[in-house]
Formats: sequence, structure tokens, C-alpha cells
Amino acid sequence: MRADHGGGGGTNGTEAELSDSLKTFGVVLKALREESGLTQEEFAARVRYSAAYVAKIEQGKRFPPAVLPARAEEVLGPVALKVLTAAAKSLTRRAGLASWFRQWAGIEEEAISLYAYECRAVPGLLQPESYIRAVFDRRLPPVSEEQIEREVAARLDRQQLVSVRENTAFSFVVEQGVLVRRMGGRDVTRQVIDHLLEVGARRNVEIQIMPSVQEEHCGIDGQVYLAETPAHQWIGYTEGQRSSNLIAAPKDVSVLLQRYGKLRSQALDCGATVKLLEQMRGAL
Repeated sequence: MRADHGGGGGTNGTEAELSDSLKTFGVVLKALREESGLTQEEFAARVRYSAAYVAKIEQGKRFPPAVLPARAEEVLGPVALKVLTAAAKSLTRRAGLASWFRQWAGIEEEAISLYAYECRAVPGLLQPESYIRAVFDRRLPPVSEEQIEREVAARLDRQQLVSVRENTAFSFVVEQGVLVRRMGGRDVTRQVIDHLLEVGARRNVEIQIMPSVQEEHCGIDGQVYLAETPAHQWIGYTEGQRSSNLIAAPKDVSVLLQRYGKLRSQALDCGATVKLLEQMRGAL
């Protein structure tokens, strides 16, 4: 298995097929919208999304939210619901994600609790688009612009989990050094901090910064992701250089849960994290 900072790399024939299915869904949506005599702006307002977001869906660059067919029915009628629901069956949120990452991505989609400790990069679910592009632009070996666009779109679609799954508890512990590094430059770092502050304000999200100086630190073995399934089973996931590991053995997952619990206690609490982020942003 290969690694790529929180998911979204690599291509194969299946991904090409998924990309085609996204484009097909977009064409169908556009045809239904135009048949009803609505502009993108008019349709977007009625289904409660931005016009830019609807445009990306129609272009096959964004994964359509699961509730879109139902919302479209309110605007376009029952036929639209049937047609879009049928078109959606050929899709997967994992379009554009590397094959090695898809198993974890599927676990993420169903999880009722998601925890992440990161010491290398901002967690994938928390990366603003500018940061995502900074990561992919600097990846070696280089990849084509088309592949970058596909993978950026896939990661942005994956991030919908944080807003769509309002009953999922998200917890992130991020090393301060990840932000001090200023990946992508000052402007990108400002956007990262603004994004962390915005997402961290959600009632189901906790973001904690691990300060650069912390003599009591149990994360020496590196990053870790944890997910609780609807059946209340915990599963772990780790990544390294060109490798990744799904951890399901109860005794091993127990170790990761103990470590993550300790990391949360060692990191700044949410209030102190907000103050630090604001201070760091002001210093940029």
C-alpha cells in the first residue's frame, strides 16, 4: 500500500471509469435543469448549494451530495429524482482516491467517531484547497495537471463528511510544527489557520494543537487515524513512506486508542488552541 498525506493519489483504469460516471451524472443534471428553464444560479439557490458547486458537479469535477436527488425533486419534479438516483448508483465517493486508500475512505464514510493525530501534514479532512494543491504540486515524482485536478476534487468531495455527517464526532490533534512549516507559503498558511478556526467551531468537531514544546508526549511513533463503526468496532489506520496499514486486531487498536487519549490530554484544549491559532495568524 502507498501513502499520500490523508488520501487521494494514484490512478488506474477503474478511476477512469469513475471519472466518466461523474461526468455522466453532471450531463444528466444539466439536461434536467435546462429542460426546466433554470440557470445554474437559480437551480443552485433552490437546492441550497452555491452556483460554483453546482457548476463543478455538472462538469463532473465534484461528487454530488447524497441528498442532491431529493433536493432536485423539489425543484425539477419526481422524474428528476428517479433519473438522478439511478445515475448516482454508478458513482462512488472514492473516485480519484488511490486504490490502497479506498478501504479506509469507505470506513470513514460510515464512522460514528473519527479521530486523527497528525505530525506530518494537516489532516486531509481539514485541508483547504490551496493547501491541497501545495501538497500535490510538490509531490515527487511529478504528475499531470489532469491527475492533480482529479485528486484535488476527490479530496474536497471527501471533506463533505465533516459537514454532512453532523452526528459523527470528529477529533483532530495536530502538531504545531505542521503549521510553523508554512507549507505553500504565508498566504496558504493563513488560509489553513482560517479553515481550522472555521471547522473547529462546528459542534461535532474538536481540533487541538500539540505545542512545539511538550516534554510529555506519547506520539513518538507517528501519526494515527481511528474510526468507530456503527457496530461500535474501532479500526486504526497509519501511513508511512509508500506504505499504509489498516489495523483491526482489538489488542492493537486498544494500544492506539490509549495513545490517542493521552495525546488529547497532552495537547492544548480547544479554547487554548483557538488562541494559539489566532496568535500564529497574526504573526504571519
